[in-house]
Amino acid sequence: MSTATYTSSAHTSAGLSYTENLGRAARAFLAALLAVTPGVKAAPAAKSKRDVGSVAELYRLAGGYDSIQPSLAQELRALASVDRD
Repeated sequence: MSTATYTSSAHTSAGLSYTENLGRAARAFLAALLAVTPGVKAAPAAKSKRDVGSVAELYRLAGGYDSIQPSLAQELRALASVDRD
């Protein structure tokens, strides 16, 4: 006959109650919410003029996916052909 033993330390999250889990989730959500700094406006990427190198890079990436994922290659080419002035 075989026996198995299981020992658990107090620092694991396996034995937490529902309210402890809810408290941890609320604190994590609040920390993530407060970590965002509003008011700092960066220039949107869509307004910046794309250079020829980035378009060529998308076409180069699309070439590698032609045989294994043709839909991804088509989507990359579509992104490269969009004119965003």
